[in-house]
Amino acid sequence: MSDSNTLSLAEEQAFQLTQAAIQLDQSRAEGSADPGALTAALENNLTVWVSLRTVVSTESCTITEQAKQNLVRLAQFVADRTLTGEQPMSNETIDTLINVNLQISEGLLEGAKK
Repeated sequence: MSDSNTLSLAEEQAFQLTQAAIQLDQSRAEGSADPGALTAALENNLTVWVSLRTVVSTESCTITEQAKQNLVRLAQFVADRTLTGEQPMSNETIDTLINVNLQISEGLLEGAKK
């Protein structure tokens, strides 16, 4: 992060992915106390991935073509898992979504340092 406390686009996307991962984990922990929490967390996560896919699909995005394709595929993977209608969603699927978010967030931050 720069001295002016503004985030680069990569840092902002990494932050959003991390926040979505935390929300997914917390909503699962709440369990039956708030049945709508997981639905809200999944919707937020999907929105973050749609946003990320949109950003990497623009001509002004400077990441490699391979990285763009990988992120588009991951966005589709997240959408597929989110929209399967699996009720209730398994802990394994939630773990997968959380891990994908955290790994991509880390990659975005590493790339922003270069």
